[in-house]
Amino acid sequence: MLRPAKEQLKHLSPDNIAQRSGAVFYEENAVLELQSLNQRVRITVPEYTCSPKLEEWHQLVILHYLALADGTAVSEQMITFGGLKDGLIRGTKFDHDMEKELRGFLSRKTPDGIRKICKALGAEFTDSNADLCAVFHFLPNYPIWLKVWFADEEFEASGKFYVSKSADHYLSMEDAVTVGEILLSRLKAQDDDEGGKANGIG
Repeated sequence: MLRPAKEQLKHLSPDNIAQRSGAVFYEENAVLELQSLNQRVRITVPEYTCSPKLEEWHQLVILHYLALADGTAVSEQMITFGGLKDGLIRGTKFDHDMEKELRGFLSRKTPDGIRKICKALGAEFTDSNADLCAVFHFLPNYPIWLKVWFADEEFEASGKFYVSKSADHYLSMEDAVTVGEILLSRLKAQDDDEGGKANGIG
């Protein structure tokens, strides 16, 4: 899967890729550089190899992003994955599945604990109609919002992922779903790390 994605990029100008994607191209080193969550990622040109080495799905999403980005201004308007261009079936199912996964992830966590996990992945916090709204910069022009409603006497904690209305200009529906899955896995991994530290591990 990585090979065709790399081949597609080889036909594009690195300067144009950088301009459209929000990456930075260092011509003297032949490297594109961008931020993905809390990591600085360097992509060599023309090999299009990522450093540090990321899991294959994460690499693939970055390569697709570099190829598809058209430079459209990032909209601050949030939409569900079901609201994406091809999201009626795949995106709506993903929204439902993620709400279930997030309920499990958020259960028995304090508000401060949730904030700490989000912040460790580079999240910023913004006002919204939820108890907490974390903005994750998955890629330069591809934010993901996590809205969280804390548990109370009547309801368990719940959460929902949102993307920007401009998301279709940067990734396909399938890539968007992959991004959501990667973010959830990173949140869970960060939670495990925090739990290990709390128990004197690491």
